[in-house]
Amino acid sequence: MPGGLMLIAYDGSDNAKRAVECAGRFLASNRAVLVTVWEPMVRQAARMSGLSGVMQPEWVPDEETEDVAFSDAKVTNEEGVQLAEAAGLATEGRCIECTSTIWTAIVETSDELAVDIIVTGTRGTTGLRSLLQSSVADHVLRHSHRPVLIVPPGK
Repeated sequence: MPGGLMLIAYDGSDNAKRAVECAGRFLASNRAVLVTVWEPMVRQAARMSGLSGVMQPEWVPDEETEDVAFSDAKVTNEEGVQLAEAAGLATEGRCIECTSTIWTAIVETSDELAVDIIVTGTRGTTGLRSLLQSSVADHVLRHSHRPVLIVPPGK
């Protein structure tokens, strides 16, 4: 879609880097928004302790200190923006806080921005593993009403 707005989901993985490169090579767009979804450390700790059956920690981050997960997300996002710009895309970076699932954050952000296409990489799992662990890309494809370009992993 020449002149359209694309959303690129980026988590810093090799598969996400490949998706950025493919978006720059194959899609014509005036603007891209590169999104990195992050989850606050306190929520990660609570989720992990709940999964393990361990009591939830009483740890609460200091209000003066930036959440380490957010700091990491900003670094990852900036890396993705630089890759996208090197691929020829005029790119804006955004870090989106995950309040439920990563795929929900991507779909909701694409709706808020009224993007024309969503670009994402995938792990490329197959067989039983793919049945047990549905990927973020699969969920984005199933739950978004926008075109989705899913870039498979390289060889």
